[in-house]
Amino acid sequence: CPQDWLMFASSCYYFSPQNQRRSWDASRKYCLQNAADLVIINSTQEQVLFIRNSLLRRIFPWVGMTDREEEGKWTWVDGTPVKDERVQWARGQPDGAFGGEDCGELRLLRYFNGLNDLNCSTAIQWICEKML
Repeated sequence: CPQDWLMFASSCYYFSPQNQRRSWDASRKYCLQNAADLVIINSTQEQVLFIRNSLLRRIFPWVGMTDREEEGKWTWVDGTPVKDERVQWARGQPDGAFGGEDCGELRLLRYFNGLNDLNCSTAIQWICEKML
């Protein structure tokens, strides 16, 4: 993996620094410019890796999922559907609050832990993924 990227299974992951925050689209653009894309979570084991590393870095990052095409139908950036049995949503999520939360983030709080839907223009950190 490149410098500052973490290897897990057959992928490399980039956790953005604490002082860098971007919208979902700007985060995805950063990943694409680095021959990667926003992370796709394929298993609960992979999500645990992100939770552990995100907690160490104290970030709440964007992940590569959205329901912009059809409200309530979550898909990954590669077009595959988000399978609820492979990921863990935070309690009560996704909820589409505030009239439009169409992008996915990983939220890590004591009583609110897992995937969450958030307004895509919110500036937060992100995780990129590229295959080895």
